[in-house]
Amino acid sequence: MSPPVAPPGWSRWLVPPAALSVHLSIGQAYAWSVFKPPLESALGLSGTQSALPFQLAIVMLGLSAAFGGTLVERNGPRWAMTVALVCFSSGFLISALGAATEQYWLIVLGYGFVGGTGLGIGYISPVSTLIKWFPDRPGMATGIAIMGFGGGALIASPWSAQMLKSFGSDSSGIAVAFLVHGLSYAVFMTLGVLLVRVPRGETPTASGPSALDGVQVSARAAVRTPQFWLLWVVLCMNVTAGIGILEKAAPMITDFFADSSTPVTVSAAAGFVALLSAANMAGRIGWSSTSDLIGRKNIYRVYLGVGALMYALIAWFGDSSKPLFVLSALVILSFYGGGFATVPAYLKDLFGTYQVGAIHGRLLTAWSTAGVLGPLIVNRIADHQEAAGKHGSSLYGLSFLIMIGLLAVGFVANEFVRPVHARHHIPAPREAADVARQQPESA
Repeated sequence: MSPPVAPPGWSRWLVPPAALSVHLSIGQAYAWSVFKPPLESALGLSGTQSALPFQLAIVMLGLSAAFGGTLVERNGPRWAMTVALVCFSSGFLISALGAATEQYWLIVLGYGFVGGTGLGIGYISPVSTLIKWFPDRPGMATGIAIMGFGGGALIASPWSAQMLKSFGSDSSGIAVAFLVHGLSYAVFMTLGVLLVRVPRGETPTASGPSALDGVQVSARAAVRTPQFWLLWVVLCMNVTAGIGILEKAAPMITDFFADSSTPVTVSAAAGFVALLSAANMAGRIGWSSTSDLIGRKNIYRVYLGVGALMYALIAWFGDSSKPLFVLSALVILSFYGGGFATVPAYLKDLFGTYQVGAIHGRLLTAWSTAGVLGPLIVNRIADHQEAAGKHGSSLYGLSFLIMIGLLAVGFVANEFVRPVHARHHIPAPREAADVARQQPESA
């Protein structure tokens, strides 16, 4: 499938909605927790077992993005979005069969393995194209799309809950809900497949810069540079710090104020989780757009430095003030989302647009690592502290200090980022030949 080239006069502002249709769909992953209690009840699962499809999906996201990134670059966004559509929707259909027959391994296979592959390919599918369409504002462009992944749960959570209420929360009701998800997301993602286009030339707007200005580095060469691995550390530390709160948000705020005169209710804790999702979503577009103005290194100084300060405020004063706790957590989650949305533009600044999608895919292995590391730190320490007889905010003090240390490591790594050495640059004739192959035979 050759990349569809935009006809003359095509508006580049049609490309972000195409990307959003994919990212809003695959962002359903953040709403998996809605299905956990019904699955545990219907199939007799433990909490650890019911989390397995989500955990495998996140691992597959990182792996498929890393190994499929070069194919995405070679075959273009329409191919990538089609693969994402087929995998993600098929994952739900296989899961529907698993729920209907009460074969949990099919749900793990469908949602975790097949659907997770769609997550990874879908996540990176529009990145390179958006950067080529918006060389003047790459942070804003990628922020719009990746905002959808953060906001997908805001749609999926109430929608899934309503379906389970309507169809029932037994195995047959869960199966119907999975089936409706698979078919609905297939239709919605098709809009993106049909709408997406690549620029006709290297300068998508008459007054804008060329998408090929500056340094160009291949994905194979990029992973051999210290800049790539420094950014890997930066992303991993930032995500670990954010997901440490996100994964345990509701019980965390409940524990912090359990001994106060106004303990947090279940509904208030759920509202706190919704606020965190909104901050995650807003940070993706807000902070990534800000990076176009102040620069990528500076915005990561904010994410990591101010993020460490927010963690310190929660650790030392969070249990004495609910507004301080909530505000600090919202800032941390906005940085979590902003870090995801800004990193493609940071990669573009360092390695150019030549294979930025493939490079981004390889970098997302940092997300897979952080997805295990963050919850492990917070949960393991909380369990250990509880076993030692501690309670309330004391369950989290040590883990927050560790998060501050990890953010400091990320801050130092960001300071060491320098322009890529010329020996890694791609010669202009090879670059021009690659661009020429992506153009239509007759204009």
